[in-house]
Amino acid sequence: MRSIAWAVFTAHLALFSPEPASAGPVEDFYHRRNVTLVIGYGPGGGYDFYGRFVARYMPEHIPGRPNIIVQNMPGAGSLTAVNYLFNTAPKDGTVFGTFAREMPMMGILNKNSDLLKYDVRKFTWLGSASSSENDPTLLFVRSGKLTSIRDAFQAGGKSITIGATASGSGGNEWARLMRDVLHLKVNIISGYRDSGGIFLAVENGEVDGRSLDYSAVKAGRPDWLKPESNLSVLLQMGRPTRHPDFPNVPTARELAQSSQQTDLIDVSDLSNTLARPFAAPPGLPPEIAKALQSAFMSTMRDPAVIAEAARLKIELSPIDGAEVLKRIDRLANTAPDVLDVVRAIRSDVK
Repeated sequence: MRSIAWAVFTAHLALFSPEPASAGPVEDFYHRRNVTLVIGYGPGGGYDFYGRFVARYMPEHIPGRPNIIVQNMPGAGSLTAVNYLFNTAPKDGTVFGTFAREMPMMGILNKNSDLLKYDVRKFTWLGSASSSENDPTLLFVRSGKLTSIRDAFQAGGKSITIGATASGSGGNEWARLMRDVLHLKVNIISGYRDSGGIFLAVENGEVDGRSLDYSAVKAGRPDWLKPESNLSVLLQMGRPTRHPDFPNVPTARELAQSSQQTDLIDVSDLSNTLARPFAAPPGLPPEIAKALQSAFMSTMRDPAVIAEAARLKIELSPIDGAEVLKRIDRLANTAPDVLDVVRAIRSDVK
């Protein structure tokens, strides 16, 4: 009888006791949900490394702690992924991505292109994991090809062949700056599927070298930085001064011989500060957008994440989505004659 009475009492208590309050609509939305992080390159490169790093730590900072699944979507220097995020991906907060830092500039220069199907200002910008404060773009060339980058000046200089993925990729755009702005004898072999393919092309002697971020080479090919490596760093780009780790390597700005060249390098340097951009599609529900933006920056500021990044030699100097938009506006407001020259240099996309 006692057991029956107890059962009746507990049933009555459950019936009239208030249910636990909901944790909130954002947490309810993300609870036990999978979120996809699209990476605009194949496995093995710097963007892939940063994307997977964020995918590992960011779930802890999103209400509901969803599972983040990485999806590599290489193609056209990450343009395939950008177009997908803007036009096709669900606009509910279940997809975001990372892609080439050059994509904002390409969007500004080529608003009417049939290939670029996005408006760079309308993305839901989460931020950038790096603003390149300590992450210059480095030109690696096989040892013995040149003793100095000045050996490649077009007037009687030696030519170098550089591998790249496609228009819009960092390797391609920096190579064009070297060739068309600084007038170095640079041949560009583009069309490699991803960064891993270019690494192999350099190592197999298929091309003379490549340009890539310091963080990317530390993550993907740390042997390239060792004294016994058969590759040399001949130029650093994307920052106004020499990086302390490369005190004897000139910057692109040091090679400039006119005010126009300096202006063009300044624009490229500003574009480079959007080093590791992360964005979600446009039109997200405001509360979801705010949660993702907050989660991204909380991840970047998490002491455990910072410690792990230091251990892995990942450069973190984050900026938030609002700052990304400010820098995009600065790019868009560059003097028209300078943008015209940049547009002519990047003439693959009309």
